Amino acid sequence: MRNDLILVLVVLTALAFDFTNGFHDTGNAMATSIATGALHPRIAVALSGLLNLVGAFLSLAVAATIANGLVDTGDVTLQVVAAGLAGGIIWNLLCATRRIDISPA
Repeated sequence: MRNDLILVLVVLTALAFDFTNGFHDTGNAMATSIATGALHPRIAVALSGLLNLVGAFLSLAVAATIANGLVDTGDVTLQVVAAGLAGGIIWNLLCATRRIDISPA
């Protein structure tokens, strides 16, 4: 039961990371379309969200590289994944509040 709870927390943390990641990626990807008037801001944000979701399913190349010996998969636990995601969220929020332009994806 404990691992199930940790898994749920990791999934929720991953969703939170994806949300904070969108702070930067949406702005970087859609700024020109919005500034030129090519897209209304709501449509641009919706399009960015949809394309980020589709992009997550198009390639597993990064996961395959990590699984092929770059990282010892025995050392990767749910707690390690949660810690990495939490670090990413903190970094995204620090950069966003200080208006530092990054691309964490």
